[in-house]
Amino acid sequence: MLIKRASDLNYSDVTPKSVYLNRRKFLATAAIGGGALLAGRAVWDLISPSTRAAAATQLNAAIKSPFSTTEPETPYDSVTHYNNFYEFGTDKADPAKNATKFRTSPWSVTVDGEVAKPRKFSMDEILQLAPLEERIYRHRCVEGWSIVVPWIGYSFSVLANLVQPKPTAKFVAFTSYYDPGQMPYGQFSGLQLPYVEGLRLDEAMNPLAMLSVGMYGGTLPNQDGAPVRMTLPWKYGFKSIKSLVHVKFVKDQPPTSWNLETPNEYGFYSNVNPNVDHPRWSQAKERRLGEFFKRPTLMFNGYSDQVASMYAGMDLRKYF
Repeated sequence: MLIKRASDLNYSDVTPKSVYLNRRKFLATAAIGGGALLAGRAVWDLISPSTRAAAATQLNAAIKSPFSTTEPETPYDSVTHYNNFYEFGTDKADPAKNATKFRTSPWSVTVDGEVAKPRKFSMDEILQLAPLEERIYRHRCVEGWSIVVPWIGYSFSVLANLVQPKPTAKFVAFTSYYDPGQMPYGQFSGLQLPYVEGLRLDEAMNPLAMLSVGMYGGTLPNQDGAPVRMTLPWKYGFKSIKSLVHVKFVKDQPPTSWNLETPNEYGFYSNVNPNVDHPRWSQAKERRLGEFFKRPTLMFNGYSDQVASMYAGMDLRKYF
């Protein structure tokens, strides 16, 4: 029997957790019935779930990151069934129900703009740009809930350095994938789609800014931004753009979806700040998914040591 090593795998070889859990049921049934003769790719698809999970873990979480928090992780089911992904519906439970058939392969990310070496990256290339890390990050949503997630990926700066931003590049603009045929609920979102986000260049190059390709030891579920997204733990959750297809280095501050929709509620920076309330909600406290009691919200979501220097001298009430 041929079992591929992690270094030999392509993105298309890595099956989402829900699929191989279903295959576990199939294998149990096959064992009771006497098994089956399998060969080639079918062997890889239907081998023991423990063997397959081990290979996926080796591929997706080769390095434990020093950036990780030691706080308990939020349960996988909570993180994958309580989402903001308006292209698949505005209720928190909608994305898990409506994104099941979202096609994420083949996939590529175009990187251009004020760079010396514009380039289009396939998902296989993205997976191979750097050793993948597991980073357990805290996240805070503007609505008042928070989560702790073990992401798989590496610093966005790895990709940025390959295209060599020019001195004229001051910001980075990000664009999500949007296909009304696959995302019919987007028309009811109230947002201008495709979804767009942006960062100042120094924010994007901060080591905490993460290009994420997986979570909880496997690939990203569709509702959580498959197959590649940004993860920015010191900013409110809507800044961490999902299903990324275009990165553009630009001279001027780019538009962002929620700022376009409601500028008095959603600023460009959107740093987690307990001292600046959303017009409709206090940001002083948060509730971790699965917990009853609230806890105090931390400045920059607890990442002040890594990011506060980027905002030295700024009026964070004006630049919210």
